[in-house]
Amino acid sequence: MDFINQIILGDCADILKDFPDNSVDLIFTSPPYADQRKRIYGGISPDNYVEWFLPKAEQFLRVLKPSGTFILNIKEKVVDGERHTYVIELIVEMRKQGWLWTEEFIWHKKNSFPGKWPNRFRDNWERLLQFNKSKKFNMYQEAVMVPVGDWAKDRLANLSETDRIRDESKVGSGFGKNVSNWLGREKVYPTNVIYMATECSNRNHSAVFPIELPKWFIKLFTQPGDVVLDPFIGSGATALAAIQLARNYVGIDISQDYVNLSRRRVAEAQMGLPNIAENQETYLLSVTPAALRKAGNESA
Repeated sequence: MDFINQIILGDCADILKDFPDNSVDLIFTSPPYADQRKRIYGGISPDNYVEWFLPKAEQFLRVLKPSGTFILNIKEKVVDGERHTYVIELIVEMRKQGWLWTEEFIWHKKNSFPGKWPNRFRDNWERLLQFNKSKKFNMYQEAVMVPVGDWAKDRLANLSETDRIRDESKVGSGFGKNVSNWLGREKVYPTNVIYMATECSNRNHSAVFPIELPKWFIKLFTQPGDVVLDPFIGSGATALAAIQLARNYVGIDISQDYVNLSRRRVAEAQMGLPNIAENQETYLLSVTPAALRKAGNESA
């Protein structure tokens, strides 16, 4: 598959038509939100957002493996003093398209910038919607386990009789727990709320998420050698995350500037160079042009 480990210029709805069916293990992306990135994507109106996105989602559905997962980072915007419903409408239409809306994760931004608005508080979180093609999909929960936390010291020190059996929910929901199962454990499964700082430098891109965000989902839903697609690759964070975790990547973007930026960062990663510069242009002056051309050609 000659699209593997490439950053491709073009509209993902068109580019993906040449991809084989069932060829991608994970799709992780953050498309332009409504009325944003006007210079690059035209600033899609909230009222037209669903119509704009569905042809792309149709291709995502086709290229994703039945065992794969699609994670969509998206957020509603305020229009005339109220939240627009385009995200809710998109979920409904994607379900009609054949997607299963399996889960919703929340990215809690630990370092969001403060502010004041007359009728609401600052946004401190974003949605990460999980869609699947089938109810049985690959998921490696042990890969994202977290330290058990200090709560266990007191809670597990004096267990009652109820704590030592499966205590069924009193409201008949079918849920239950056996607290004693966590005795002696150092790690537990996380919640669906992800606490993570935003990217500190924008890398010449208007909406950069931290590389740890795609890394978390790549670890959860893929294994080494799997293929990760970001159809709005932007500054290349998803590709870099895939490289660091020994996965294959595919990036697509309609912007030549973003494609160039992503290819450059991928080239740095493949050369083993530290990708930490605030000013990419200044940093690249320390790299020989011949070496960069070689790395860029190999990653293109």
